[in-house]
Amino acid sequence: MPYMLLVVEPIGQRQTRSLAEGRAAYDAMRGFAGELQQRGQLIAVEALTSHHVAARVDKRDGRTRVIDGPFAEAKEMVGGFFLVDCATQAEALDLAAECPAAAWATVEVRKVGTCYEDF
Repeated sequence: MPYMLLVVEPIGQRQTRSLAEGRAAYDAMRGFAGELQQRGQLIAVEALTSHHVAARVDKRDGRTRVIDGPFAEAKEMVGGFFLVDCATQAEALDLAAECPAAAWATVEVRKVGTCYEDF
């Protein structure tokens, strides 16, 4: 069953790294993705750009509102994700613990499912 491993990182963390450190972190994440692919567990993986170039959209009372980033109230941002195939949540948690990003961010594990049922 599919699980999403969301990499939730502190705002501004990326700016604390040198270019070489940033590339090393990215290469570690790509290596992890390669391992998951070899195991047959990787469904999809993507890194996300900073919240500085993001936008939020909401629609209330028939009015659409677009808010450009950065977002003042944000303390964290989703920096990327791994969509993986695991038999159990325990297996997904084990993968999250293996993820290199767990050393500098939080890796949130979420089962993919409907939005109207509480699993």
